[in-house]
Amino acid sequence: MNKTSYISTSELAKCGGVNLETIRYYERVGLLPKLPRSGAGYRQFSPESVRRIRFIKRAQELGFSLQEIKELLALRIAPGSTRADVRKRAEAKIADIEGKVEHLREMKKAWLAL
Repeated sequence: MNKTSYISTSELAKCGGVNLETIRYYERVGLLPKLPRSGAGYRQFSPESVRRIRFIKRAQELGFSLQEIKELLALRIAPGSTRADVRKRAEAKIADIEGKVEHLREMKKAWLAL
């Protein structure tokens, strides 16, 4: 990758729809890989990082925790992992959500019965 294809932290934050501290946090917890820095010490993100940030945001909107997202991202690069592995994780999340919905319905019934 040549130098002109790198993007700055602020540009990544803007394109990904997050703030700078979010980028730094994601890097600290391993959601973004540690990347090379320029001679001046600036992080040098690839355009692929924008897709990764957007994936993380979308997964959060769907109810995945950051730990679950980290596991999904690890599956993506793990040798031998398949779509079935990702589907299995998604189905487990769906079952979890369905359980929560049922619990909320029961709570609603209890409150309406008062």
